Amino acid sequence: MALFQLAADSDTAADNATLREENRRLRKVCHALMERVESGVSPNSAPYAAFERSVLLAEQVRERTDALHRTLDELSQVNARLLTANAEAEAANLSKTKFLAAVSHDLLQPLNAARLFASALETHALPDASQALVGHIGRSLKDVEGLLGTLVDISRLDAGVLHADKAPFAVSTLLDALAEEYHQVAAVRGLTLHYVPSSTLVESDLALLARVVRNFLSNAVRYTEHGHLLLGCRRRANGLEIMVGDTGPGIPEPQREAIFLEFRRANQAQSSHSRGLGLGLAIVDRISTMLDHPVMLTSQLGCGSIFSILVPYAPPNAGDSSATSPRAVLSHGELDPLQGCVVWVIDDDPAITEGMQALLGSWGCRVRAAATVSALEAASDGERPAVLLVDYHLGEHRESGIDLASRLRRRYPGLATVVITANHEAALKRAAREAGMHCLLKPLKPLRLKMLLGTLLQS
Repeated sequence: MALFQLAADSDTAADNATLREENRRLRKVCHALMERVESGVSPNSAPYAAFERSVLLAEQVRERTDALHRTLDELSQVNARLLTANAEAEAANLSKTKFLAAVSHDLLQPLNAARLFASALETHALPDASQALVGHIGRSLKDVEGLLGTLVDISRLDAGVLHADKAPFAVSTLLDALAEEYHQVAAVRGLTLHYVPSSTLVESDLALLARVVRNFLSNAVRYTEHGHLLLGCRRRANGLEIMVGDTGPGIPEPQREAIFLEFRRANQAQSSHSRGLGLGLAIVDRISTMLDHPVMLTSQLGCGSIFSILVPYAPPNAGDSSATSPRAVLSHGELDPLQGCVVWVIDDDPAITEGMQALLGSWGCRVRAAATVSALEAASDGERPAVLLVDYHLGEHRESGIDLASRLRRRYPGLATVVITANHEAALKRAAREAGMHCLLKPLKPLRLKMLLGTLLQS
């Protein structure tokens, strides 16, 4: 047993010696490795410096990233507040423009009545002093009409409630009426209007295109002190160019784009007749964009300017949707078709019916005016009407003027009908045209009405 114990102790001692030797070698290796590591990452060595810079840069990047995130959060909050404020401002502006567009009928109704009365007075034989006063009243009302119409138009365009209703028509339908109207306007200023007629068929929105050309003519009259104006057309490869020229002061090159902005007028346009808001050409720009009709301007200082709009030709074999072109004057010896003709007027505003009676009566018409068909027929003594003038808006809970006129036309086949409205919506004009009726916008221009009535009665 003692022998076995001695052998075991001898083995254990050998193992311990082996372990101690291995431990010594490992410590030596470890010591050598530590020396290598420490010598390689000393503060003065390049690798350590690179490592230190990397750690520092990483910390700076983290700090700047955090600062950037904070700035972005602040910007997001500011942007959100700005978007909210902008949305509120746009909503308020849209509400304002929609309100003005919606109440245009109520705004234009009393002005329409005043124009009718003033036009009726002008046809009476009055003393010179009274005639001059009537002329001043008429011109003042026309100025108010222009300013109010401009505001209403720009509001409709901004509110998006005005849409184009394109149809083919002879350009003479538009230009003949404007030429006759502005012959007289130009004569008052001592100017001469040269008109070159054309019967070319074009495709556009007649009312909107008329607004553009009328604005061209109004500017030409307003800013031309002496000389003449030109209204005419020139055939181009891609459309008919309708041109309005003047012998005014001309427009400097730097101002030729600015005058199409709101509330802008050329510096030279400061004559005693240059009343206005500076919105006429802004409306032209908006309408031409809506119609996709390019507007062009050429001008020379001291010589004058030419404004023009390029209108596409009507498709081949297209009919003239305007049906009749108003002609202004009758040849000598030709009987005036308005004399003695029976005209019915339906409007729910007593001032309008009275004004219409006075104006149409001064033209020799036999006028019957009332708010309802039953009242009109009761006052007509069985007379058949030749023309019906009906307001589109006949009050709450009543049929529209188009519906009422359609009902009357079934009773009186062939009855010429003119629907009068302050509503510029394309759908309304289209509905009137499809029903075989003509449409005039308020405030009524007496000369335009007289020309249309003469044409309808002659046809």
